[in-house]
Amino acid sequence: VQLVESGGGLVQAGGSLRLSCAASGSISSIHLMGWYRQAPGKQRELVASLSSGGSTNYADSVKGRFTISRDNAKITVYLQMNSLKPEDTAVYYCNAVGISYGGSYYSGSAWGQGTQVIVSS
Repeated sequence: VQLVESGGGLVQAGGSLRLSCAASGSISSIHLMGWYRQAPGKQRELVASLSSGGSTNYADSVKGRFTISRDNAKITVYLQMNSLKPEDTAVYYCNAVGISYGGSYYSGSAWGQGTQVIVSS
């Protein structure tokens, strides 16, 4: 199982970015996909998650600014980030939990390699 993120970069405060995370490896479905972030010197924290059934969960700090979505056919999750703030600067990691592949099921968690987001003031 591989999770490959893209879409990070440098943006000015108030700007927008869209992150993508594509899963590969003969995967048929993923129960829960989400985004975490880790700023320098801080613990990794949940940003947003979205279940295959459509349930979402957002960190309070991003509610109303970020939107998570997924394309189950493409096994891809997106994070639309609007009204970005300098405090959103972090490495953003894609996460997948409950992966069905090749007739098997992995109940654990998989991570992408991370994509850097820098928001300048």
